[in-house]
Amino acid sequence: MPMYEYKCLDCGKTFLVARSVKDHESGPPFCPSCQSSHVEHLLSAFMAKTSRKS
Repeated sequence: MPMYEYKCLDCGKTFLVARSVKDHESGPPFCPSCQSSHVEHLLSAFMAKTSRKS
């Protein structure tokens, strides 16, 4: 399940949320600190794991 990084625009805290793509597209999560839904999705690094071909 992908991890998404968000920043709360009310309290300023950043947080990670594991969400399915369907949940991510349905709307923003609530901030775990202040319960606000006024959050911004941040672009963060990702890693893709692939099988090694011989």
